[in-house]
Amino acid sequence: MRRSIVRLALAATTFSLASLASAQQPRSQNAALVLDHGWQFRQITVAPQDAEAGWLPATVPGDVHLDLLANKKIEDPFYRDNEAKLQWIENASWEYRDTFDVTPAMLARTNVDLVFDGLDSAAQVLLNGKQILSTDDAFRVWRVPAKEYLHAGSNSLYIVFPSPIAAAQKVAATDPWQPRTKTEPKTYIRKPAYEYGWDWGPRFVTSGIWKPIQIESWDQARIADFAIRQRDVSKAVAHIDAEVEVDASSDGDAQIAVQYAAPGAKSPTTLKSTVALHSGRNVLDIPIEIREPQLWYPAGYGDQPLYAFSTHVSISGKEADSRATKTGLRSIVLDRHPDQWGRSFQLLVNGIPVFAKGADVIPFDSFPNRVTTADYRRILQSARDANMNMIRHWGGGYYETDEFYQICDELGIMVWQDFMFGNDWQPGTYAFKLTIEAEAEDQVRRLRNHPSIVVWCGNNETEEALNWGDRDRLPLDVKFQMWQDYLTEFSGILDRVVERLDAETPYWPSSPSSDYEELSDTYQSGDAHVWDVWHGRVPFSTYEKHNARFVTEYGFQSFPEMRTIEAFTQPEDRVNIFTPVMLAHQKNNEGNSIIHDYLLKDYPEPKDFPSFLYASQVLQAEGIKIGAEHFRRNRPETMGSIFWQLNDCWPVASWSSIDYYGRWKALQYYARRFYAPILVSPHIEMGAVKVYIVSDKTAAQPATLRVRLMDFDGKVLLEDSHDVSIDPLASKVYLDWPLAKLTEAGANDTSRVFVVAELSSGGTPIARNLIYLAPTKEVHLKPAQLSVSAAGANGKYTVRVTSPVLARDVYLSFGSMDTQVTDNYFDLLPGETREIGVTTAASLDELKAQLRVISLTDAFSNVAPAAVSSGQ
Repeated sequence: MRRSIVRLALAATTFSLASLASAQQPRSQNAALVLDHGWQFRQITVAPQDAEAGWLPATVPGDVHLDLLANKKIEDPFYRDNEAKLQWIENASWEYRDTFDVTPAMLARTNVDLVFDGLDSAAQVLLNGKQILSTDDAFRVWRVPAKEYLHAGSNSLYIVFPSPIAAAQKVAATDPWQPRTKTEPKTYIRKPAYEYGWDWGPRFVTSGIWKPIQIESWDQARIADFAIRQRDVSKAVAHIDAEVEVDASSDGDAQIAVQYAAPGAKSPTTLKSTVALHSGRNVLDIPIEIREPQLWYPAGYGDQPLYAFSTHVSISGKEADSRATKTGLRSIVLDRHPDQWGRSFQLLVNGIPVFAKGADVIPFDSFPNRVTTADYRRILQSARDANMNMIRHWGGGYYETDEFYQICDELGIMVWQDFMFGNDWQPGTYAFKLTIEAEAEDQVRRLRNHPSIVVWCGNNETEEALNWGDRDRLPLDVKFQMWQDYLTEFSGILDRVVERLDAETPYWPSSPSSDYEELSDTYQSGDAHVWDVWHGRVPFSTYEKHNARFVTEYGFQSFPEMRTIEAFTQPEDRVNIFTPVMLAHQKNNEGNSIIHDYLLKDYPEPKDFPSFLYASQVLQAEGIKIGAEHFRRNRPETMGSIFWQLNDCWPVASWSSIDYYGRWKALQYYARRFYAPILVSPHIEMGAVKVYIVSDKTAAQPATLRVRLMDFDGKVLLEDSHDVSIDPLASKVYLDWPLAKLTEAGANDTSRVFVVAELSSGGTPIARNLIYLAPTKEVHLKPAQLSVSAAGANGKYTVRVTSPVLARDVYLSFGSMDTQVTDNYFDLLPGETREIGVTTAASLDELKAQLRVISLTDAFSNVAPAAVSSGQ
């Protein structure tokens, strides 16, 4: 198809909304017919099949696992150990069929295209008995001119999905390098890698029509793409281009209109021009200047205004097609300047150096079409509520829906977007390179208008995978070829696609990567994955030995709460964490043992199974807190803390801070504190307690810092309180107490005292944090006799909790009730009362009946949970 680029200078006109509606008439002449009804599927058997035998109703979009489940041919894949019973599905072949009517009017159109937004993955498509397409990439959009294959009346569409295992092996067998490189056969067809199982997810290698199918009919022109290219954006002015790609059936004139409006504007500005189109692809650039634009900022740095843009193409006064999009105006720079620690790695958003705070995001479900808008909103809002400003969209799943990124745009959550290459070494065949280039073009075009996407990253851990396993023993010529292929794909093809289609957004070749620089203890560059904690079984304090420039993975596992466990178990399955079903829902090798071993390094053996679940969450939260606070204290040397992981794709013991059902673990509540805009972080180093204050604010902040040395009964042994001016965008020590001073004050037995640091402004609390002076295992907390009361009405309640002694990780649970709480897993100072807001549909009596409140010492003793009294 011919392609040309035309840069237009269009006159600007401002319309009222009423006149705009009038100007848009008549409406678009192009049409689309979505094929989402009447689908059927069946397994293809070795033995001959009757043409009408075995067909069952299917849902499109969907997949074969969900269709089998809906037809009661399999049991719930997530229940107990059902996963193992369903592995036959990946070795079977499947076919889908549909019939649909085509009108003579549709066939009278100049062009009729059949468009597949996503087929997973290897498939042959037959339209009225003729093969029109063969696919091997679940992430591609396939557009097939179909007019010649259609006829008026009923038409049939068949899609055959061979076993993905067999299909991948068939392609791999054509690569002469595969036996030498030992590249996994599964990588030769492009599928979500997590389908094959991960160390947090089950193996369900599925097939199916996982994205919509539609027939698009058009005559003279259609808009193939509409992008807002942000060439130069500042507070003073935004110079942008509206890039309109138009497919034309023939040469001729067309009228192009581009409209844009700021948030809250009463009327849009419209730019119009007549252009000459040629047959094929036309690229039209319309320059736009917006003075004093409303800029989009990450959460915590400003608002997230979204400008509305639209474009319209008309032929002979009749509108042929239109497109609309929203975007936020911002500048993004990946700053990589040399400094005293090596080379920086920080994001400058509208000129502000932003410390990235967040978590890695994996697929929301093993079966994507079960994910709802409410699921996206709940998890992403939870990220925002925990003071996160970034998520890393991990490269072993699938490119998310537009809806996902729209919510990120609205919430101000930056997205580090991996291309979908997860861990495995990738093939180097020429056909594979052509495929991934087309895939990248499809996805970058689809997603580039989202202001939340601030980094495109080539892959997850593929760069370092060259040295995994026995690859160190490969012959040098093989490793050389593999490395050449890698550079071609991830520093050539993908980089080139981003440079051509979204040059305003930085590209990074891999995570982790130094962009091929040599690293040392004194020279750090790029992003890092820190996994010696957990995989290396080293202490949590080891995090403080890492001074990476930007940390995109580090994590520790925990179990979900009892309600989640009950959803996939029988009572006999939850006797302990080592029953067959509990182990089936633990996908990391020796994961349950690792949790148990780490737990016993800091705590006694929990008294029962529910207590172990609770203690595992405290362990995870405390461990990640050590890493997160270190990375934040280390700014500007370190400028990103992205822990693994935010969410789950099924109910499981994992690194997540939010479980499969959207329930917050202790880590998510902790994250809200250690990712707060202003963090107070007492830390023992160089023979002293040093109190850091870390601020993400862009202006200095006056506050009062109060630091106390206390025993567990509340006696204050030492205190300091003074006013401070908190430096913006900085980490700094504001108080330094030598440990000898604490000993002189009476802290002779460090196992029975703690330091608490508090920040306030005008009497309003800003932040609080506490540390022990002894290792956790040696600390002798007193049993906390909690006093609990509840009051309220009409679904809004207040739970008041008081303790006479220090109570760590106070946890409110509500049995089978669905609730939302304002805080949980919090500390109570001696004599302190906390009020926790609770929202639930239950009555006050029901809430009191199911409410249980415990603290850390309750997990290791036989003390009954605190009783609930009536509130006043």
